[in-house]
Amino acid sequence: MPSTFTVFFDDPFWVGVLEVSDPDGVRAARHVFGAEPGNAELLEFVRRGFDRLLERALAAPAVAGDRRADRRAVSPKRLARQAVRDLAARPLSTAAEEALARAHEQAGHLNRAAAKRRAAEDARERREQARSRARARHRGR
Repeated sequence: MPSTFTVFFDDPFWVGVLEVSDPDGVRAARHVFGAEPGNAELLEFVRRGFDRLLERALAAPAVAGDRRADRRAVSPKRLARQAVRDLAARPLSTAAEEALARAHEQAGHLNRAAAKRRAAEDARERREQARSRARARHRGR
């Protein structure tokens, strides 16, 4: 009996969904984690709470299974390309990721402004040096 356990962000909580496929269809149960679960928390959940989640999933009513599972196997390369496309199209899922992206963008703006100031200062120094060399040549030194 194939099953999958998926953890995703369902605003405002992190949720784990267990899907169990059997000949009758697909059965599912969910567990709300709250804050983003780390690896240790997920492992602890699998050790202690997964049995109850599996029992709830098996007790849930069956829904007609997905017909796509009956199709032939998909090439691993095609799956890899699809995964890359899905990740590229994935919007930011947490406020923390969005905050990090904005901070990175802001740092880029600051770095560009600092680079412009440094370039202007270097150009000013080169003009002063050229002008002082011209004065020295004019005075015969």
